[in-house]
Amino acid sequence: MSDLKTRVEKELRSNILPFWLKYTIDNDFNGFRGQITNDLVIDPKADKGLILNARILWTFAKAYSVYREDVYLRTATRACDYILRHFWDNEFGGVYWMLNYRGEPCDLKKRVYGQAFTVYALAEYYLATHDDEALKRAISLFETIEKTSHDEKFGGYFETYERDWSLAQDQRLSEVDMDEKKSMNTHLHMLEAYANLSRAWKNEGLRKKLRELNEIFLNHIIHPKSHHFVLFFDEDWTPKSDVISFGHDIEGSWLLCEAAEIYGDPQLMKQVQEEAVRMAQAVYEQAVDSDGGLLYEAEHGSIIDSDKHWWPQAEAVVGFLNAHQLSEEEHFRVAAEKSWEFIEKYIVDHEHGEWFWKVSRDGIPSNDKYKVDAWKCPYHNSRTCFEVMARAGVQATAHS
Repeated sequence: MSDLKTRVEKELRSNILPFWLKYTIDNDFNGFRGQITNDLVIDPKADKGLILNARILWTFAKAYSVYREDVYLRTATRACDYILRHFWDNEFGGVYWMLNYRGEPCDLKKRVYGQAFTVYALAEYYLATHDDEALKRAISLFETIEKTSHDEKFGGYFETYERDWSLAQDQRLSEVDMDEKKSMNTHLHMLEAYANLSRAWKNEGLRKKLRELNEIFLNHIIHPKSHHFVLFFDEDWTPKSDVISFGHDIEGSWLLCEAAEIYGDPQLMKQVQEEAVRMAQAVYEQAVDSDGGLLYEAEHGSIIDSDKHWWPQAEAVVGFLNAHQLSEEEHFRVAAEKSWEFIEKYIVDHEHGEWFWKVSRDGIPSNDKYKVDAWKCPYHNSRTCFEVMARAGVQATAHS
């Protein structure tokens, strides 16, 4: 663990954070660049996505919490100010999905997934800085989400709304998602957001919703036999998809534990932890390739996408480490270490910095995906580093 901690911290401090500081700050139009290719070609007029900006805010707020260095605080504050000034809808509440390069809204939809990430990031900024305005805005978003998108009949949250919070005709989060009213993905990041907000704000209404989200996963989203997530549902939680997303399974296995620990009920915690180990075991058996990398998707018992995307590799390190800490099973520890070895060998871009979006099963990087875009952000890889460092139980050290 000490060796792994040293390696992930070096990656964080020498590659991930410096890349975002050096290449993504937009000094021409404010905020952060919206698109950069693998070989560092910047599109200065690329749109700027909410998820990119919220994840940058989370990353540098977390970095400031750990290291207390001014450069991280300045970058987090830049991200926070940009979100509140440009993404925030002062008329209807909530945050827009997309801005153009000038910071003007160009996709005014209110996707609950995006609202969740903004809550998550603002809560982290408050925890790092005790900035009261950030907490106030996070609470405001929580109240808006609950007022507009919570399903009072069946529980959970609908996916997508128009600017005025009327339910959108097209519920898809992105072009690769199904047009269904509820998804695992949105609920996973709602759980994550409300757990983080619970660290910053003690409120019984929030606590009740965090419990509800935990129970939704246990009762609806985790398949009781396969121990994989079901990805899409109609409004009464009827499953609508058979595809397995191994990255979400392993990510969710540890995020569920984190949320249950924050909630603090011993019985719920035990139930979630036992299920997390089962989920990690299913991923271990079905998705870990011979080189330690994690395959992407399966359906009906067969792999349907064998590419190895950057974020499932990152989440595998934490998910398997979490399963090892819960079960003391040695194969999970080995899997976590091999996942990091795969990342170091294939996913890290040792020439231009940061991580490739994905590589083929043979380890060949894809150039049809960007190093930075609306979805390619510093959150999965930096969070893995922070998690491993914390779980190793070793105090973070200053970078020389």
